[in-house]
Amino acid sequence: MDTGRYTASDTGPPAPDGAAAAPHRERVYARLREELLSGRIGPRERLAEVRLADRFGVSRTPVREAMTRLLADGLVERADGGFYPAVPTLTQVRDLYELRATLELRGVARAVEDGSVRHDPGVLDAELRRWYALRADPPPPDPRFVVLDEEFHTALSRASGNPALTETLVAVSQRIRRVRMYDVLTPDRIASTVTEHIAIMELVRDGRLDEAYRALRRHVGGSPAAVRERAERALTRMALHTDPI
Repeated sequence: MDTGRYTASDTGPPAPDGAAAAPHRERVYARLREELLSGRIGPRERLAEVRLADRFGVSRTPVREAMTRLLADGLVERADGGFYPAVPTLTQVRDLYELRATLELRGVARAVEDGSVRHDPGVLDAELRRWYALRADPPPPDPRFVVLDEEFHTALSRASGNPALTETLVAVSQRIRRVRMYDVLTPDRIASTVTEHIAIMELVRDGRLDEAYRALRRHVGGSPAAVRERAERALTRMALHTDPI
């Protein structure tokens, strides 16, 4: 599988060869955070301090400090006397899916409501080129396609000119990424996502904002009930998987 197509630019890359100069706790934290967000740590995998310390070649203290930060991030949780990847409740997933859809729609809605708001054409054109390339050479089915999806919606939000809105969208998207990875597992779902992304971005680029808003609303789930249904389906699939992605 060509996993190079799926990159998580907002989570930070694996530590480079010269990372030994960086504080051990920062290196361990960055690596574990990236692996948690990318699904490379299984939903039920115990994050044992001793094993992780051996793996990273550090004492248990940096691992413990990294776990404390990941706990504060909401990416791990305590259970049975140890740490495990955090699995949100159905209510939390529903709420976060609904919030994500609201934030994505707001980026277009603010331009519909205020004629002085203009989407950045440079951002739109750059993102469109990426998705034209994906349409010409579709990526294989892979849960990490969700990262490309996030990058599209982040770019669309960023183009609308409200950095705070985009920052909040990124934070929410990261919190539900592990769940959403179980919602894009088929070639037809990937193909339809590529097609819809291009159509939405072209409508925004052409200033057809009312149409763009309606297309985006359909794309992110439409009604709150539909959004909740997708959240439930993804969480159920996640619960049935025990291995890393």
